Amino acid sequence: MATHLKTSRNAALRAEDQAKIRATVETILADIEARGDAAVRELSIKFDNWDRADYRLTDAEIKACMAELSARDIEDIKFAQEQVRNFAQAQRASMVDIEVETLPGIVLGHKNIPVNAVGCYVPGGKYPLLASAHMSVITAKVAGVPRIITCAPPFHGKPAPAIVAAQYLAGADEIWCLGGIQAVGAMAIGTASMQPVDMLVGPGNAFVAEAKRQLYGRVGIDLFAGPTETLVIADETVDGEMCATDLLGQAEHGTNSPAILLTTSEKLARETMAEIERLLKILPTAAVAAKAWEDYGEVIVCADDEEMVREADRIASEHVQVMTRDPDYFLKHMTNYGALFLGPRTNVSYGDKVIGTNHTLPTMKAARYTGGLWVGKFLKTVTYQRVLTDEASAMIGEYCSRLCMLEGFVGHAEQANLRVRRYGGRNIPYGAAAE
Repeated sequence: MATHLKTSRNAALRAEDQAKIRATVETILADIEARGDAAVRELSIKFDNWDRADYRLTDAEIKACMAELSARDIEDIKFAQEQVRNFAQAQRASMVDIEVETLPGIVLGHKNIPVNAVGCYVPGGKYPLLASAHMSVITAKVAGVPRIITCAPPFHGKPAPAIVAAQYLAGADEIWCLGGIQAVGAMAIGTASMQPVDMLVGPGNAFVAEAKRQLYGRVGIDLFAGPTETLVIADETVDGEMCATDLLGQAEHGTNSPAILLTTSEKLARETMAEIERLLKILPTAAVAAKAWEDYGEVIVCADDEEMVREADRIASEHVQVMTRDPDYFLKHMTNYGALFLGPRTNVSYGDKVIGTNHTLPTMKAARYTGGLWVGKFLKTVTYQRVLTDEASAMIGEYCSRLCMLEGFVGHAEQANLRVRRYGGRNIPYGAAAE
């Protein structure tokens, strides 16, 4: 049975936090619905101290942001974007339209049609997270979305040059410097200055995530997301420094970011906890990471790899770093995770920034039922049917007639009966089932 050497905050406290966020978001979205641009402007001033008449960046402003970056910066952004594009294109190629004759004269098919308009949220209030622009805009572009807009908050009182460059190079059609609930609310609801979108994607803080949840149904969303989560699965083949580094590397995202160590070695567990204390004394982001570790960090010791799989699937973490003698065992047996990082040579940061897999991933146990953002999220797989012959219509109509009457749907049955009469020459009384 798994042993907990360190536990996280009480679940009731988390629920209390979420209830407060839910109420705040509901009030703000209602205000945006009622007052549009005026509400958005007031919210931007209140939360970001950012005021302007039009939050959409002009071509001149975009070029000015690009000019602030070095040639190496631009080259690095382009490299990362090419990796994301390469993988997204491979994913898109795996999704094909189909058409098949299932019975003589009966043709069924499906098409993959891109969503018409997507709003991509790029977080950047605490850190200029330009990587989120790659993950959302490029993936939507590869899917064939005709209109892609982006929103990112100001950083240090102005548009973040790196985020703007990433949005521009990724191919965003509109770039807005707008953050938080007001950004996702404006994109989904629409205002006089911003045409609404059909889908919202991208990570964000707890308020952004809750806003997306409340807007779901009005628009589509990529997935329900919360604070960044990381799970390190390790055994004695690695050391405490590597485990501690990978845990704190994600804990710095926010003070409510869970970081969990799952191991078969109590020795490694205690070494990792000691290393975390050492690294927190020198890590520049320690103020955030230390609070996350204190409130949401966990250390769990298991009997064997099989028990670690069970615990990992229970946790259903966003990021799962596997550093064991047989990482492929977890690839073969785990079912609940956002993304796997197999072996000590890779890590979550590679996936977050550059390697090519998408970093917008399920949190809060959503990995039990969905994967992360990918090309397929921007595509609607829609079906169609065609009946080629009179004989086929009459044949399928007889089955349909009887099945409709079995359910009591006489009007449905008549849709079938009409075809049986017209194309099959059968004399079926109105409101009767085909015999």
